Amino acid sequence: MTKTKEKLLLIDGNSIAFRAFYALYNSLERFVNQDGLHTNAIYGFKTMLDFILEKEKPTHVLVAFDAGKKTFRTEKYEEYKGGRSKTPTELSEQFPYLRELLTAYGIKSYELANYEADDIIGTLASQASEQGMAVTVVSGDRDLTQLASDQVTVAITKKGVSEVEEFTPAYIAEKYEITPEQIIDMKGLVGDSSDNYPGVTKIGEKTAIKLLKQYGTIEGIYENITDMKKSKMKENLIAEKEIAFMCKDLATILKDAPITMTVADTTWSGTDYEALVKFYQQMNFKRFLGQLATEQPETTDQQTALNVVSVNAENVADLKIESTNNVSFYLEIDGANYHYAPLVGFSFQIGDTYYVSRDVELLKEDPFRALLENEQINIDLCDLKRTYVGLQRVGITLQSADFDLLLVSYLLNNRDNSDDLGVLAQQNDYYDLATDEKVYGKGAKRAIPTDDQVLYQHLAAKTKAITSLKEKLMTELQENQQEELYFTIERPLSLVLAEMEINGMAIDPATLETMKSRFTERLSEIEQAIYQEAGEEFNINSPKQLGVVLFEKLSLPVIKKTKTGYSTAVSVLEKLRGMSLIIDNILEYRQLSKLQSTYIEGLLKVISPVDGKIHTRYTQTLTATGRLSSVEPNLQNIPVRLKEGRQIRQAFVAEQPNHKIYTSDYSQIELRVLAHVSGDKNMQQAFMDNDDIHTNTAMKIFGISDPEQIDSNMRRQAKAVNFGIVYGISDYGLSQNLGITRKQAKAFIEAYLENFPGVQQYMEDVVTEAKEKGYVETIFKRRRYLPDIKSKNFNLRSFAERTAMNTPIQGSAADIIKVAMINMQKALKERGLQSKMILQVHDELLFDAPADEITILEELVPQIMDEAVRLSVPLKVDSSYGATWYDAK
Repeated sequence: MTKTKEKLLLIDGNSIAFRAFYALYNSLERFVNQDGLHTNAIYGFKTMLDFILEKEKPTHVLVAFDAGKKTFRTEKYEEYKGGRSKTPTELSEQFPYLRELLTAYGIKSYELANYEADDIIGTLASQASEQGMAVTVVSGDRDLTQLASDQVTVAITKKGVSEVEEFTPAYIAEKYEITPEQIIDMKGLVGDSSDNYPGVTKIGEKTAIKLLKQYGTIEGIYENITDMKKSKMKENLIAEKEIAFMCKDLATILKDAPITMTVADTTWSGTDYEALVKFYQQMNFKRFLGQLATEQPETTDQQTALNVVSVNAENVADLKIESTNNVSFYLEIDGANYHYAPLVGFSFQIGDTYYVSRDVELLKEDPFRALLENEQINIDLCDLKRTYVGLQRVGITLQSADFDLLLVSYLLNNRDNSDDLGVLAQQNDYYDLATDEKVYGKGAKRAIPTDDQVLYQHLAAKTKAITSLKEKLMTELQENQQEELYFTIERPLSLVLAEMEINGMAIDPATLETMKSRFTERLSEIEQAIYQEAGEEFNINSPKQLGVVLFEKLSLPVIKKTKTGYSTAVSVLEKLRGMSLIIDNILEYRQLSKLQSTYIEGLLKVISPVDGKIHTRYTQTLTATGRLSSVEPNLQNIPVRLKEGRQIRQAFVAEQPNHKIYTSDYSQIELRVLAHVSGDKNMQQAFMDNDDIHTNTAMKIFGISDPEQIDSNMRRQAKAVNFGIVYGISDYGLSQNLGITRKQAKAFIEAYLENFPGVQQYMEDVVTEAKEKGYVETIFKRRRYLPDIKSKNFNLRSFAERTAMNTPIQGSAADIIKVAMINMQKALKERGLQSKMILQVHDELLFDAPADEITILEELVPQIMDEAVRLSVPLKVDSSYGATWYDAK
């Protein structure tokens, strides 16, 4: 048998770590573990390492690190690398853990005082070459290309490490027309700005290469310098001879550094899976833990198939299921929109047995119907709302859900949410799905297996995951004092939302078609006006063409440039208002185009062919504050500040001729929550007296005692302060919002805090508490973790502090309307009313109601919304109704 040739892989640890850190720098906030450690460089380094190892398949590996800034080179030249900025704290804190990662991988790392990683790499590359080994060096630093030889390839990273440029002597000769050794001479002549040594004045790379092709080395240049014709370059070479030789010396990577590491010591022994599992858990690398489970050698447990009973029409009646009060159930739906996506199969776990089938119609048969529709049997599942809707499609009403893996996982950690059971399992340190996933395929969007046995094992494995995670997650929920939040708000709300989704909202397509025609006509008029003002026709939707028209042809002032040209963002165009009529027309064109495509045409596409209604889906586990979001279509985002946007609501009608749309919304609920949690007496008194809070605030910040003297502009400015202050708005932010000077904005904020001292105290206290606990909570114990609250990075820390101030306010408001929805649904059923709750838009609830029930709702809805929670100030509810949603507002 031919022996595999030995290969040494040498990695420049500092270079790859820096590249990994900045590759994921924009996601810095997301990559933080439970201890507040930033992990983006570790994550990226691990990903890069995997790619390198897979590509190179080495027998020996070493990662070399710099030991410090002071080296023998700084002794020779004090300014060596002196221009480099300080390593970010968020990166430097990760280096010790990079070494831990390497240890778990079975890879040696090494550093040597007074020397650089380059010298370690150069020395080991030389030794390995002498022993006949192939060597690959990986770095982002082109200085190392001087090491290239017949046995040494230097791979320079270009994009991450998935794209590298491989330097061999042949490639260097083709690229530069010099040898690897001459790269050192080139550096001596040109210098290196990143390492901060100068080179010879006015000699660039092209000139240096030309000289080296003629004279070979720096030494050769100076041996022949008297024969050179007179030139400024010659004068510089003569005047800076010492600099040239010094720079060559600095650029030379040692091949005989006094290292104690030998090539034999770099033998790659293989991964320590147990150590790697502990490391990934410490770093909170859920994805890598899941991958690890599929990579390590299979254990006896993984090889053992589950006890699966395949159910079909022939044997379903013969099933004998023992009496039980708790089962796990999983319904596979192949698609995000569970109202229409195919129902693929199901699985029950009862004891150690898994009953599975592709035929979802069998759920109508006993014993399955009896299990699902029995109020005495607790059903554990993943995603109650999705499952409830899916079961309704086959004529089954789920009666008693207990554990919902999706909801509980969300409450415990709302920073990295997924609605995929496999991902959820891995995020919660459960990996028994791993073997199954090998067959089933990786990724959130998976193809359903066609083989019955594969599908049945898959369904059973998912059901087992639900059962296995229940005790662990419910214990954590109890420790967090979040059981009440789950049992009294989130779980019952799922059923309320499911029924709202199933019912849907009636819509009049004729109204939308009329608006579409009107918008199309208006867009055409604006388009022609824009062409006339521009003096030519062009693609208005092309930022590049629009930029040329505005800033070159019409010579409007350039506000901002991007890599691709002029910025034509809305924020830029707003600053150009009044300078040319074309700006107003472009802004109107964009607004109408957005309304036309997203809402008018978008709504027409999603009208159900079955009942002619719109069935939005509510996402319960998306936001960190607990707010609900609406998707496909998003009915919460119709832009009502625009007249045309408000008119879209005319298409939403009552489902019967004698019905009305009734709407109720909380008035200034976030400010009322702020008054409650801050305990500010002045703000509380204003609400107690039923004062207009914005007028009240305006009186205080403007120092006016008579509310009659507060004009609309003063109230508008006070409103911006009221809503901005709890978001930690700065004087700059407020000045931008109101179009005033920073000095004026600062005076407003100072006056506000002086008159509402309880609010200022709350803001200080909540940030302090967040730093102590690492999270903030709503009135109902909903948590939001803030890993950057202690960050040394000012921007990250400031954002976390603003989030700490706002989350308890916005999150509590979200919780309050959820309680109101649950209580409202219960009241409608208990009173036998035909009225239905059909939509939630943040602080607003919409109902479809028979005309003769309106008087009942006018009393019932405000009462229930008001009683959702007892605050130290009264809640206020505004209600109205009409033939359409538009008329109701």
